[in-house]
Amino acid sequence: MRKYWHVITIGIQNTLVYRINFLFRSVFGLIPLMATIYLWKAVYASRDSAEGVAGYTYASMVSYYLLVTLVDMLTAVNEDDWQIAADIRDGNINHFLIKPIDYLSYRLCLFLAGRMIYTLVALAPVGLFVLLHREYLAWPPDLATLAIFLVATCLTGLLQFFMSFTMALLAFWVLEVSTFIFILFAFEYIAGGHLFPLDILPPAVAQALTYTPFPYQLFFPVSIYLGRTAGAALWQGIFIQIFWVAAFYVLARVVWSRGIRKYTAVGG
Repeated sequence: MRKYWHVITIGIQNTLVYRINFLFRSVFGLIPLMATIYLWKAVYASRDSAEGVAGYTYASMVSYYLLVTLVDMLTAVNEDDWQIAADIRDGNINHFLIKPIDYLSYRLCLFLAGRMIYTLVALAPVGLFVLLHREYLAWPPDLATLAIFLVATCLTGLLQFFMSFTMALLAFWVLEVSTFIFILFAFEYIAGGHLFPLDILPPAVAQALTYTPFPYQLFFPVSIYLGRTAGAALWQGIFIQIFWVAAFYVLARVVWSRGIRKYTAVGG
């Protein structure tokens, strides 16, 4: 395991080079969030003050988007899929095929290192934004809920990584994977709860989505924190989330194995 710890150390050093990029990305990422908050403010201003939207008051709706920003900061995959596809396309994986190192574990270590640095850099602007809206930020009902939220957030990060890793492995068969990555991103953005809370959808649609992997990429941990998913629904959701993490891990292994059989290394 020491070699993977070394990979994390190297990844942290390499990622620190882009700390200014991370800072600007996190700052400008707050602009759509501000626009969304003002949009919902206008929606609630046009309604009865006592009337909510699917059980969300204005305060809880703002709290939802603040939490979405925090969870996304901790778990989002940024450019890892593009780098994996480039490694395959440019032949950079040749170095890993003759060394005692697992490529999936290697990329996972780099992902963790990148998330650590990005979170530390983005903590200042995002933390300041949350502080300015602290009156709307809800607290979890109890410590047990907070603990389950943290577990679900870790699973969310793993799910996002394994899905992106598997999608990037399509580079073994196609020259350009950008179309597939953008399609996956579109589904994640809409069906993952980034654009709006999924439980404001018609019940049949919301229920159907719970059996797909997308709500567990963002919406599920946030709904746990807010106390909107509890009891039997909470444990069912945790079970489904673990299932999807395991399923995409196995799928990533299978696709990698099939891709390596097709892969041809050229050069010395």
